[in-house]
Amino acid sequence: MKRRAWLTLGGVVVGGAGVVTYAVASPSGDPGAGGRAKRPVQVYDLALKGATVGKRELPRTDTEQFSLVGVSWAGAVKRLDGTAQVRTRDMEGGAWSAWRDLEVNIDPPEDPQAGMRGASEPLWVGPSDGVQVQVVHEDGTTGALPKGLEVNLVDPGVVTEAETKATEPAAFVAAETGPAATPTDGTTVTPTDDPTTTSPTPTETTATATPTPTPTPTPTPTPTGSASPSTSPSTSPEPSATTPTAPPSTVPEPPVTSRAGWGADESLSPDPSEYNADVKAVFVHHTDGANDYSCADSASIVRGIYAYHTQVNGWNDIGYNFLVDKCGTVFEGRKGGIDLPVLGAHTYGWNRESAGIAVLGEYTSTGASDPALTAVARVAAWKLGQYGADPAGTVQLTAGATQKNYFGTSYTAGTKYTFNRISGHRDGYNTQCPGNSLYAQLPTIRTWAAGPVRGLKVTSLTGAGLSGSTYYTKGAVTVRWSATTPSSLIKSFQVLVDGKTAATTSGTATSANTTLPLGSHTVAVRAVHQSGRTVTTAALNVVAETTAPTFTTTPKLSLRTGTVNTAAVPVTLGWKATDNAALSSVKLLAPTTATYGPTTTSSARTAKSGTATTWSMRAYDYAGNYRTSSPAYSPVILQETSAVKSGSWTTRSSTSYLGGKSYSSGSKGASLTWTFTGRSASWVASRASSSGQVYVYVDGVKVSTVDVKSSTTLYRQAIWTKTWSSSAKHTVKIVVVGTSGRPTITTDGLVYIK
Repeated sequence: MKRRAWLTLGGVVVGGAGVVTYAVASPSGDPGAGGRAKRPVQVYDLALKGATVGKRELPRTDTEQFSLVGVSWAGAVKRLDGTAQVRTRDMEGGAWSAWRDLEVNIDPPEDPQAGMRGASEPLWVGPSDGVQVQVVHEDGTTGALPKGLEVNLVDPGVVTEAETKATEPAAFVAAETGPAATPTDGTTVTPTDDPTTTSPTPTETTATATPTPTPTPTPTPTPTGSASPSTSPSTSPEPSATTPTAPPSTVPEPPVTSRAGWGADESLSPDPSEYNADVKAVFVHHTDGANDYSCADSASIVRGIYAYHTQVNGWNDIGYNFLVDKCGTVFEGRKGGIDLPVLGAHTYGWNRESAGIAVLGEYTSTGASDPALTAVARVAAWKLGQYGADPAGTVQLTAGATQKNYFGTSYTAGTKYTFNRISGHRDGYNTQCPGNSLYAQLPTIRTWAAGPVRGLKVTSLTGAGLSGSTYYTKGAVTVRWSATTPSSLIKSFQVLVDGKTAATTSGTATSANTTLPLGSHTVAVRAVHQSGRTVTTAALNVVAETTAPTFTTTPKLSLRTGTVNTAAVPVTLGWKATDNAALSSVKLLAPTTATYGPTTTSSARTAKSGTATTWSMRAYDYAGNYRTSSPAYSPVILQETSAVKSGSWTTRSSTSYLGGKSYSSGSKGASLTWTFTGRSASWVASRASSSGQVYVYVDGVKVSTVDVKSSTTLYRQAIWTKTWSSSAKHTVKIVVVGTSGRPTITTDGLVYIK
């Protein structure tokens, strides 16, 4: 593989820090893009200098616009044993970022070619116009750094129609193009890496630029794997330049944004694609960089990585087979056909039996979003499904290089090792990628990709009521459910009644309707994963019945003790309801509203006297069947003047008495007798500390001795009550006992219910 730079040189841009050379990539499928004010992709290379052993740097330097940055050096397989840090200036606000580390421990190429360079992972920083860089050897003072160190800036430009519409006009004016500048002394400007050189250290206003080479295109096919050559012979399957036939997959193909869709300039990767025999495993990566990018910028990020891989690393294409953003959009990576086993350049030593999926962003301390995980799971399941592989399973892969991975596991080229079908980059190579947090999410990706559906449960059964462990319905029910597996990985849901499918919905549905015949049934929900694997919820016991409850005791009023007013006579509302299956509740509908449990049979209320009032109650069962009963009752106040008197009684007047008057007597044997037709009665009196006692006779029979004494004075008190099972004619007679020291009784009348 040779470093390819199929770019039109765009001339020389003079920034605040000096001369910067750059290359311009115009999408090959749209030669008129610049004329329509689309900004082409540009790559800038700035040399790092330093007079101190073990350190190279670039001071704060004004630049043209860029959004992605990395550091590279001469020698594709050379390591940078140290740290590389960058700071960038926000183009809009002008603020400088904090120092950010670049990941320099990345996969070298398997088959290094002339023109390839070692490089850090590119870092997406968003629109910027200034940069500062420092590279320091790991011990800070001694040890050689690679030669040819430079910072590489990528402006992904604006090349797609969608981006053109979404970008302000001033932001995508076409860059001026022209012939490349040539130094006046006829020499090429190159970075100085010899620590004994006396060249001045760059300052805030001076920067040396390295021209981007533009070799003559050579259409010779070259290997595209990204792993350094091993000292041991490899027995990995060799890639093929012959285009294979795409096998069908066991799961649906997810939507993928094509290379044309994200604006790939195909002239940057002129070599023909190479293919593996199959895809045995998928390696998950992250691309590094900020996670607060807008998903509207995702195509630009992919385009920037593509330019970096081809113009900085010198590869002949982007390394990943697929890229996924945090919103779940999938982008086609390396060309050759998304449904084919394209040889990628993503995981050192393991590219020839796998595919690589990279999530845009950095996931060391923050996990990837659910949409991103879903997208990775869908792509992985689809690719592995083309070759009958279980995403939750393991596989033997043949090492293409002798090395150790992140966990210290040693691999020997040509030897087989066991991997999860969906593995992390660090499983195969000594790198932190895909970050601790995303690596911890790989089990979730495997579970979602493989099935069955996880977290399936019925959340409610509308149209039915639950009593104990049984639901009751009149027949029509709505079953609702939820699952933790994303709906895009679910083929369908089925509602099962007595084990048979009663309703089928799409994988995005969360409910379904069905009608049950009368009788006892079981209801469950089955989820069908896109893999065909199924899972079923525990069955619910459901009884369909249409028999309404009954009032075994019709709602009735009876008088109770308490203070009597003409508008509020104290009464007790009593009832009893039953159901053949399960009584749910009883509701009072009029003259006011209330709801009672199935075991409640009475309620203290008040009623207006002299008026017939309807007491409407409705009994419900858990199935929703109900019955209503609405009897009417009228409390009647009989004043003391309506009684037949015997003995001596005195009339008293006060607004505290019913009707403003009452009778009082302290004569032993004095009596009052009321006659009425009704089913309940209460005697009303005034009470005080000096009040005496009375005998109560009902229908000529003495039934009670009532002491009216009270420590506080109370008026209009229903102090004695009696209720019969039905309405009939009755007499109530009170007789003064003549209690020693407190013989007086003051009576305010009698209340009865008819």
